[in-house]
Amino acid sequence: AHTFNEMARQLQAADQKQRELDMLRRNLIAWAGHDLRTPLSSIRAIVEALADGMVQDPDTVDRYLHTAQRDIRSLSLLIDDLFELAQLEAGGLRPKIRPNAISDLLSDTIESFSELAARQGVVLEGSVGPGVDPVDMDAQQIGRVLSNLVSNGLRHTPPGGTVRVQATAMAGGVQVEIQDTGEGIDAQDLPHIFERFYRGEKSRSRATGGSGLGLAISKGIVEAHGGEIGAESTPGQGTRFFFTLPRT
Repeated sequence: AHTFNEMARQLQAADQKQRELDMLRRNLIAWAGHDLRTPLSSIRAIVEALADGMVQDPDTVDRYLHTAQRDIRSLSLLIDDLFELAQLEAGGLRPKIRPNAISDLLSDTIESFSELAARQGVVLEGSVGPGVDPVDMDAQQIGRVLSNLVSNGLRHTPPGGTVRVQATAMAGGVQVEIQDTGEGIDAQDLPHIFERFYRGEKSRSRATGGSGLGLAISKGIVEAHGGEIGAESTPGQGTRFFFTLPRT
């Protein structure tokens, strides 16, 4: 009787899990369709207006073209994210792990975002503790994780704020933290921020530039390396993202 009851519980749990996966898949298709349709509609309207000669003023034409470029860039990023997520779920995005210097990776990431941070009036800084390098990782993939998290921090940090990136050695590996002084994340949203297309939390909204996939992809990459990723936040005070990488 005990074995039968246990089997029944396992079947019930499996059925519930399958229902959740089906719901997530339907939501994924619906949200992806929405995020693709919105910029496409904008580009279509712009192209039709230019092709029909409805817009003649050079300044207006230039503004229309810049808007179309922005929407095309948004579409390209979303398609890249969808493709990368599909690879992660299919097990096709296997990290090429070898010893690398994460200090160089942090330095390159900060340098690539320094101009954007300066334009926004945000201080972007970083530090690397002793004994961090070398780290066993796929440098390109972990660079993607760093870019996602730093970009997310800059997007939600007001002028005069700070985004700090640091790496420290820990028992059996290394921990990387990205701390910002932005708007923070509500407590009810925090457990869901690594879910695909989750919209409750502000940093995952398309209106602010996020596709809703960056954190999910970051989670997949870190876990493929055998590490863990998480976040802590206090609304109005900022957010701290962190991930660990084991040292093999």
